Amino acid sequence: MLSKQELLYEGKAKKVYRTDDPKYYWIEFKDDATAFDGAKKGKITGKGEVNARLSALLFPRLAVQGIPTHFVELLSPREMLVRELKIVPVEVVVRNIAAGSLSQRLGIAEGTPLKRPVLEFYYKSDDLHDPMINEYHIAALELASEEDLALMKNYALKINEYLIKFLQPANLVLVDFKLEFGHHEGKLMLGDEISPDTCRFWDARSGEKLDKDRFRRDLGGVEAAYQEVLRRVEALV
Repeated sequence: MLSKQELLYEGKAKKVYRTDDPKYYWIEFKDDATAFDGAKKGKITGKGEVNARLSALLFPRLAVQGIPTHFVELLSPREMLVRELKIVPVEVVVRNIAAGSLSQRLGIAEGTPLKRPVLEFYYKSDDLHDPMINEYHIAALELASEEDLALMKNYALKINEYLIKFLQPANLVLVDFKLEFGHHEGKLMLGDEISPDTCRFWDARSGEKLDKDRFRRDLGGVEAAYQEVLRRVEALV
């Protein structure tokens, strides 16, 4: 059994600790919440447990679909053992329905289904506020190889296709979501988390938002929404 060592990094949503094996990290999910590039801050009680447990349910199922992930095991309701990743500084966003910044940028009414999934790329840089980039930027700045970018796109679309079908019996609509990838011993893997922090989930019947937008937009019922997503997914398994 690996043991938790010193704190390596603390981000907005997680604490990352070393273990006694440099190939593995110990992740603790926090209840802290931020929005609008850190301009809005707060806490969502129980968020860390929801995000850790939901990710621990979904990562193994994605692995069965041929998507390698950093997940190893859930250590406690809010702690996870993961493989060490050298993160690719490109976030991939998959959009199925117009919402958030896409609606604002393109003047598409929120809730409008897109004719096909849209992939967007963002440069992972806090100093630059994660600007949107395209494949030419990625190549020019050497942020990812052509092979890795092709694999990230392929994985993102496969994850999207699988999650849409998987979540249907739970009456959850996958509006959009963010993915991060990295290398472990030279192999590209899915990292980070899959949760109401990184995905927009809407109720299939009512259209009710069951994700971080409830915090961003002061809609109330944030904790209940996160717990509801977890409850529905746990009911599927």
